[in-house]
Amino acid sequence: MVAAVAVVARGNVRVYPADFCLRGAFASVMDSLSLDAPAPVAPDVAEDGVWLACIDCGDAFAPFEEVRYTCDCGSLLEVRYADLPTFEEFEGRGVWRYAAALPFDVGVTLPEGDTPLHRVPDLEDELGVEALRVKHEGMNPTGAFKDRGMTVGVRVAQELDVGRLACASTGNTSAALSAYGARANMETLVLLPAGKVAAGKVAQASLHGARILEVDGNFDTCLDIVQDLAMAGDAYLLNSLNPFRLEGQKTIGLEILERFRDDYGAFPDRIVLPVGNAGNTAALYKCFRELVQSGALEPSEVPTLTGVQAEGAAPMVEAVREGNDEVRRWDEVETRATAIRIGNPVNAPKALPGIRETGGTAVAVSDDEITTAQRDLAGEGVGVEPASAASLAGARKLRDDGVIGSDERVALLTTGHLLKDPDAAAAAGGDPEQVPGTTEGVRAHLED
Repeated sequence: MVAAVAVVARGNVRVYPADFCLRGAFASVMDSLSLDAPAPVAPDVAEDGVWLACIDCGDAFAPFEEVRYTCDCGSLLEVRYADLPTFEEFEGRGVWRYAAALPFDVGVTLPEGDTPLHRVPDLEDELGVEALRVKHEGMNPTGAFKDRGMTVGVRVAQELDVGRLACASTGNTSAALSAYGARANMETLVLLPAGKVAAGKVAQASLHGARILEVDGNFDTCLDIVQDLAMAGDAYLLNSLNPFRLEGQKTIGLEILERFRDDYGAFPDRIVLPVGNAGNTAALYKCFRELVQSGALEPSEVPTLTGVQAEGAAPMVEAVREGNDEVRRWDEVETRATAIRIGNPVNAPKALPGIRETGGTAVAVSDDEITTAQRDLAGEGVGVEPASAASLAGARKLRDDGVIGSDERVALLTTGHLLKDPDAAAAAGGDPEQVPGTTEGVRAHLED
C-alpha cells in the first residue's frame, strides 16, 4: 500500500504522499516560524479573523469551507488569527479560559484543562535547580493531554458537518477522541497497533462506544491507513496532523506561564516534555510565538523547549543531534513507554524550529531511566504513565551534563495518568506481601 495524506473537500479529494511532512526547505519553514516573525495580517479568506496558513509557502485558506489538513504544496498548515490576545483578555478556567486565542468561544467540552502544577521538593533538591514543577496533564477528563486538542478538534468537525471521526493511536488519542465523539453524538473509529496499546486505554475507547480496529503493524502503519481512509472521504482525521488539534494543546503553555508568573513573579526558563508525534512541542512553540507577536511576552522570556524520547524511538533526537533539516522515519521502534512509541513524528516541521528557535535541545533516555523516573515521581505523589516520566529522566540527564543550569526554573510536562498503563505501574512498584489472616500474624510479619 502506498500511504497518502488526504485533503477532502466536499466532493473533491486532493492526495499527497504520506512523507510530505518530512520534506520541504527547512530555511523557509524557519522564516515563517521564527520567533521574530511579525504578527499575521488577515487575508480575504479569513472568517471572523481566523484562517489556515501554510508554514512553508504561506498560502492561506478559509478555515471551515472544506476539510483540509495540508497545503496544496504538501506542507503543514497552522491556524492563524488577526487579533492575538494578551494575558489580560483571558477569563474563566480550563481550556476555554483562553477562548480569545482559539477559533471558537467554546467547544465540545467535558471540561478539560486547569491541570495541577505540582511542587516536587525532593526532586527539586535532587536536581539542584532554582525551581522544579510538574504539569500533570493526566488530570484531564480522560487522563491525558489529548483532551485539550479534542475539545477544539471535535468542535471543528461539527462546523464542517462531517460524519465519522477517526484517528490512529498509541492509546491516549483513541481514549480522548472516543469520549469527545460520544459527547458530540458522532461516530468514532480508532485504529490501534495490535498488542501494543495499554489495556486501560483500549478499555476507555471501548466503553465510550468507539469502533476499535487492531492493526497488524505499529502506530505509523495505523496512521498511514487512517490517512488513506480520510483520502477516500471515509472519516475526518483527528490526529495531530490536523492543525486544529494543536490549538487546544497550546493552552498547556498558557497555563504554565500564568502559574509560574503568579508563583515566582517570572516565567519558567525551560519546559521539558516527552516527544512522540511532536504535537505538544509544536503547540507550545506556537503559543509562545503568538504571545510574542501580541506583545504579551518578550522573546527573551520564551522558555527553552527541550524534548525527550525513548532510546528505542528517537527520530527527533537524531535530527537535533545531527543538525538535520528533517526527521528520518524509523520503521522499527520499541519502548515500554507506549505513548511515545512513534517513528515518524508528523509535526517535526513545526517542532524542530520550536526547539532551535528557543535554544533548546532533545535527549534520548533508556527504558530503565524512564521507569526509575516514574517511580520517583510517584514518590512525590505524582502518578504518571511511563511516557510522562521521560521528562524527568531527560531533565536528570541534561542536568548531569550541565545543559540545565542550577539557576533555572524548570517545568516538566507529564502527559498521562498512571492508570493509563496499570501493568507498567504495577511492574514499577513493589510486590504485595503475603501474610496470615490474623492480627497476630500481621504484627509478627511487620516486626520481622
